[in-house]
Amino acid sequence: MVEVTNHSSFKVLNRQLTRSSSSSLVVPKLGLGIVQAVNPFLFRFMPVTKNTSWAGEQAVPAEARVPKIDLLDASEDAYGGVIVDMKEPMNSDLFASALRASTTKWREQGKKGIWIKLPIELVNLVEVAVKEGFRYHHAEPSYLMLVKWIPITANTLPANASHRVGIGAFVTNSKGEVLVVQENSGKFKGTGVWKFPTGVVDEGEDICTAAMREVREETGIETEFLEVLAFRQSHNSFFGKSDLFFACMLKPSSFDIRKQDSEIAAAKWMPLEEYAAQPFIQKHEQFNYIAKVCLEKKKGNYAGFSAVPTTTGFSRKQNYLYFNKKDLSGTNICENSHTGKL
Repeated sequence: MVEVTNHSSFKVLNRQLTRSSSSSLVVPKLGLGIVQAVNPFLFRFMPVTKNTSWAGEQAVPAEARVPKIDLLDASEDAYGGVIVDMKEPMNSDLFASALRASTTKWREQGKKGIWIKLPIELVNLVEVAVKEGFRYHHAEPSYLMLVKWIPITANTLPANASHRVGIGAFVTNSKGEVLVVQENSGKFKGTGVWKFPTGVVDEGEDICTAAMREVREETGIETEFLEVLAFRQSHNSFFGKSDLFFACMLKPSSFDIRKQDSEIAAAKWMPLEEYAAQPFIQKHEQFNYIAKVCLEKKKGNYAGFSAVPTTTGFSRKQNYLYFNKKDLSGTNICENSHTGKL
């Protein structure tokens, strides 16, 4: 197929074709267009338009030649945004086209944030999303969450989780002894310091449950949660995150220690006064305060925060509210504590 751009070019082409054949060739001058060879000496001259192409001998509108792009499936969140939960494999180019088209639609609909949850198996789509203006929000072992703010307004997307939660367990028996351990790793390794069992609260785990679990894992001692005695907040503690630490009081229901060999170098029952008198505890202000709280608790001069199961106005799911139950001992709510006892 040859496009003739002017009459002079058409005449040159006419003469060249005439020389190559013993037959005469007459081509009418119909203006600019396309000369289409049907056989060696027959040409069809058709006008060229901007939005047509050839399919055999028929013109096809350009709109009909544009491939259909399926939009991405998404669910709406509670804050005017959408969540795309990718599950099936997709070609990167196809994903790029679908993401652009979907973003355009969501922008027209007035949506705000776009969240894309990519399972680790679809890592090939990360680069595409980043090139389309998405950024990392958070990552878990099985997926990566990306996000993009699309309105021309202040970005109000929530930041990633900012805190990690840890516990320290003050476990005391009827003899006034406290359960203490020495660690195989970490900052206390090889220091000779005796400390309370400690650990990190797992995702979806309550503070009171985590305290009992950590004591059982590190020492083999079964316990009953009593109170939160104190807590502290520190910053830039773990991968730049803040840290909440809860000092919890527990009552043992078993007493034979079976330490966790992988993490614990030694474990024993120690008089509380001996624990508080350690040079390390005396030297460091925060440890010293917690030791004093424990000593006053032993004397009955300090009231901590009990775990009371509650529900909120937004969900029937049960969670724990920690407060000073002693000052509400005359109310019915105090009978719904974590232990079921006053």
